[in-house]
Amino acid sequence: MKAPSSAPKKSWFQPAPTEAERAEQRQARAKLRIGIPRVLNIWSTHQFWFGFLEALGIDPRRIEFSSDTSDEQSRTYAKGRGTVDCCYPVKCISGHYGELLARSKRKIDILFSPMIHSVPSYLDGHVDASLTCPRVMAASENIKAGFIKERDAFAEARVLHVTPFVSLADPPVVPKQLYEGMQDAFPGLTLAETTHAVEVGYRTLNAYNQRLRAKAREILEWCAREQRPCILVLARPYHMDPGIGHEIEVDLQAHGYPVLWAQYLPTDPDLLHWMFDPDIAEGHIRSPLDIRDVWKSSYSGNTNEIMWGAKVAARMPWIAAVVRLASYECGMDQPTYSPVQSIVERSGTLFFSFQDLDSTKPAGSVKIRVETVAHYLAKQGADIIGKKLAASQPDCPLLKA
Repeated sequence: MKAPSSAPKKSWFQPAPTEAERAEQRQARAKLRIGIPRVLNIWSTHQFWFGFLEALGIDPRRIEFSSDTSDEQSRTYAKGRGTVDCCYPVKCISGHYGELLARSKRKIDILFSPMIHSVPSYLDGHVDASLTCPRVMAASENIKAGFIKERDAFAEARVLHVTPFVSLADPPVVPKQLYEGMQDAFPGLTLAETTHAVEVGYRTLNAYNQRLRAKAREILEWCAREQRPCILVLARPYHMDPGIGHEIEVDLQAHGYPVLWAQYLPTDPDLLHWMFDPDIAEGHIRSPLDIRDVWKSSYSGNTNEIMWGAKVAARMPWIAAVVRLASYECGMDQPTYSPVQSIVERSGTLFFSFQDLDSTKPAGSVKIRVETVAHYLAKQGADIIGKKLAASQPDCPLLKA
């Protein structure tokens, strides 16, 4: 793979490649090794990129993700590459970039870090429902600055930094966006190939999301059958990263309570209408996936899904506790703290929050608070389920399983 400075320049008068040249370009593309930082919106879209890159001829075994975020990763690879951004999940990207550039075994050719302007959402009936946080969207260029301010670390490592701007919530524009952002890095790439690969990417992502939602429904059916409580985590997908969310949900599950994430709640029509038909009948919302009754703003797709998750928690009898996770000084999350807590607590569901998560994991404090959640669930879980069932519509689909 040539360094960026030696990449050939295109000319309007350059003849179209022959079939033999195209075949040679596709072979060269198949040998590329792609590095992707395991950060931010990649946590909810990684299956799209797997399907997309494989459809372009990249062997899945040559797609390399960085490790989970950790102090060691930051100390080893981010030194001197810092950013002034106060968002901890953004600051952590320096360590992921540095780790990928430093790899000597399975050395990468391309560091692929898309600027994701919007993410697919299952919500319906909300203006700009799928926009991402602008700070998160621009993080790829923000972090890049730390790697070129003194000398070009990408050129030294002979790695291309590829950051296509992409609006994943607007499928018709995605092929053109990705083709224009990647054609100089992927030999012989055509718009037709990109269009096909985008279709494969969406199918792969949708299949993955459906599998997780089906699993979440299985868990809820088990809870309904056994009359056992479970916990819903309201957070951003990147809080699944152990270095960002500090594995609080793992500590909770160790106490024997199933844990669900809002982004992967089941969206089966029978269950949605059982929960939301009274709100539709009274004119509060137009569909079960409408959040206009509780959220007039539209800061980001992730924020909207957190609000919807709170509504589900309030209506689902076996979700007896909600745990809210948020990073330090997250401007997108702060306006949602009060409405989320209010929605959840009005239903009699237990609510706990772990806010201002940053680099430090206060293990003792987390342990005490997790034990507090477990204590109140053991003491009040059955009573909460009984009261919420009594207030619900009859014939819950989960009890028919």
